Order: sequence, then structure tokens, then C-alpha cells
Amino acid sequence: MFPAFSVNQLFVSYGEVKAVRGISLEVPNGKIVTLIGSNGAGKSSTLKALAGATPYDGKLFFQGRLLKQEEPHLRTSRGINLVPEGRSIFSNLTVLENLILGAWKTPNKTKRQINLDRVFYFFPRLQERLSQIAGTLSGGEQQMLALGRALMTEPQLLLLDEPSMGLAPLLVQEIFSIIKRINSEGMTILLIEQNATMALKIAHHAYLMELGTITLSGTGEDLLMNPSVRAGYLGG
Repeated sequence: MFPAFSVNQLFVSYGEVKAVRGISLEVPNGKIVTLIGSNGAGKSSTLKALAGATPYDGKLFFQGRLLKQEEPHLRTSRGINLVPEGRSIFSNLTVLENLILGAWKTPNKTKRQINLDRVFYFFPRLQERLSQIAGTLSGGEQQMLALGRALMTEPQLLLLDEPSMGLAPLLVQEIFSIIKRINSEGMTILLIEQNATMALKIAHHAYLMELGTITLSGTGEDLLMNPSVRAGYLGG
């Protein structure tokens, strides 16, 4: 059986700067995989390449099929959705309008309502704020909206870039609990996250990126207990 996503010798460069230097990795179906590492390690560049948001060299396979270099909306139509760092919600639109925009490839109203109900199942707080302008939501609620909008695209693979950024500790716990719950329903997730401890606790598999390369891989628990990872990335 093919993994949901596999990467073979991925390179990403910005002019003379080589951000990703020939990494290879796999994201099995139905699992959470996390990339950890310091700022500038190449994690976000990796996700942007997988989402079609930046040029790259190398081979990407989704459900066993080689992906061509293509625009991000085409990757989304194939079932790959990136929730970017900073959320990128439409702050001047309502919560409902943001969610409906996520359903651009689902013209059937009945199916769209089914997807909305699924979003409300994971994020009941959004249902309470449907008419609220998105820019007036709290940081945690905006992150929920970004995740909910991604779910409206009917993804097979969610790419999550720093979902806990800027959130208070209690909200971080809530967001990670929701991510784990979404995964328990069968969603495949590739996560990058500065809160490496939280990421490794929920990840089935993990990769450590340093200076554009993968230097260590194993289960989330393996990296959580690794002395060098603990010393360098987990605060002890």
C-alpha cells in the first residue's frame, strides 16, 4: 500500500540560498507526521513545496502518483491543503463566509452542509460565531477557523504550519487535542511546530530537520526521549 505522501530528494532554493537540501520522507495514510527543528531549518519551505506554493526540484508522490509542479489550487483540488503560518483567514468576512469560501470545489449544497456540520462537530465555537467578522475572533478562534476552512475543501492530507503560534498555553492544548481528534477520524496530517514537545507527543512518526537536511527520524516517542533532541529542542 502506498503512503499518502512521499518525498524523494526534495530541494528548495531562493536564489543562492538553499533552504531544503535533498530530503526524503514519507507520510503514511491516517497518521500524524511532524517535522521539528529550529527556525530556518527548512520546515516551512518543505510544506510550501508540497502545497505547490513555491518552486522545487525533486519528486513528490501523492497516493502513489507522481505530482507535477502546479498551482496551489490544483494541489488543493487533489486533496492536499496547507493551513499556513499566520492562519491567512479573510479578516473582513464573517466566519460563515470564510467557511463557504473553503467549499469552492463543492457546489452541491447538500454535501456542503454535511461538510459544515463536520466542521461544527470539531469546532462548536465556530457555529456560535457564524455571523461574527473573522478579524474580531480571538487568536485561538482564528486558528480554529483556518482549520475548519481547510476541512471544507475535503482534504485527504492536511499540512499544518505552526498551528499553535501566538496562542496561550491552554489554547495550545485545545488546538492539539482537536488535531488529534481530526486524525482519529482518519485524516492524514503533516505538522510543523515550534512546540516540539507537543508535536512529538501526538505524532506517530517524526523527522528532525537541521539546515535543510533531515538528521534524525523515528517515532514521536523515540525523538521525545532522544537525549540530543531533548537537549537541543525540548528545553532539557
